[in-house]
Amino acid sequence: MEFFRGINLNTTEEYLQKYLRLNSLDKLSNEIFNLKTPSEEVADIGGIWGEFTLSRNEINGGIRFALLECPNALCWTVTTGFPPDPESTVIHLTVNRQQISQEFIEEIEEFLDDHSECLKRVLSIEES
Repeated sequence: MEFFRGINLNTTEEYLQKYLRLNSLDKLSNEIFNLKTPSEEVADIGGIWGEFTLSRNEINGGIRFALLECPNALCWTVTTGFPPDPESTVIHLTVNRQQISQEFIEEIEEFLDDHSECLKRVLSIEES
């Protein structure tokens, strides 16, 4: 399944890659947090779905995050510069299931809402 959030935030791939870092996870989400000091590419995190290793990779258009041990292979990207609206920023989250419980859907929706709001705040401040 896949989920999307569009953010009315004009930014660049380079800007996303500069500011969306694992060491600033507390500013990027209220739903997940570092358990210890992260490296540039991986962090031990806790949050609404338990404890996982979170990876961060720079990709075309922005950043990909993935919960490495997650049985649902949950991952999400934060990208900009692509049609149909190259001026907006998009969060795209996927899980490797065609059907999931309504409770899990609601948790994902809450995570995306929170992450969107946090990104708006963080990236707006950094642009100032």
